[in-house]
Amino acid sequence: MERVAVVTGGTKGIGFGIVQELYEDGFSVACLGRTKNQEVEKLIELSGGKVKFIPVDISDINKIRNSVKEVIKTFGRIDVLVNNAGVAPKERNDILNTTSESFDFVVDTNLKGTYFMTQAVANVMVGQTSEDFPMKIINISSMSAYTSSTNRGEYCISKAGISMITTLFADRLSEHGIFVYEVRPGIIKTDMTSTVTEKYDSMIEAGLLPIKRWGTPKDIAGAVSVLSSPKMCYSTGDVINVDGGYHIRRL
Repeated sequence: MERVAVVTGGTKGIGFGIVQELYEDGFSVACLGRTKNQEVEKLIELSGGKVKFIPVDISDINKIRNSVKEVIKTFGRIDVLVNNAGVAPKERNDILNTTSESFDFVVDTNLKGTYFMTQAVANVMVGQTSEDFPMKIINISSMSAYTSSTNRGEYCISKAGISMITTLFADRLSEHGIFVYEVRPGIIKTDMTSTVTEKYDSMIEAGLLPIKRWGTPKDIAGAVSVLSSPKMCYSTGDVINVDGGYHIRRL
């Protein structure tokens, strides 16, 4: 049976790393995003049809539903959903000055979008049979789910909310044999962090992380690969920290 994965925000950074990894694992992959780029085009061509780009803006519920219908039309089923799509505030602002526009921009994509994408795909999964391969939903959150950044409060709140989405759907879907996990990246080298490279270089060198290096999209993709496999079938609702040990409390 063909295994099908859906990756939101799959055109660059962590998302594209996950698309590549799952394709290498043998999945057919629906790469969801707003626009495709040259890297995605190359992988689509290389894959011979096993990777498809499907446009979506997950801040729009109707577009979410249409994209899921397009995945089913293209591949016939969904075995794994990776909720990776996310945005940062367009401008960092002290929480005393956060605007409602910035809050809505971040939360509509990161939190509401993740919730309703999960809902749409879960309803597809519930109606499927999967004897040979367990169905999985994997939410990519962030160390910001529990780490305070008072100049981007809306981002932290959105990522903390993803943790509860994981818990809720893990509880609700367990009776259907669908397993739900959360992966929490730490400081990952992507376009989103390119403006703070010097800051984090010095903090990592000073001992911020037990593993003294930046993370990469490949690090996150590796965790998703393991969680997507049949080897993980007696746990659900779990959080996997991929953060160089940042979450460890040290004296």
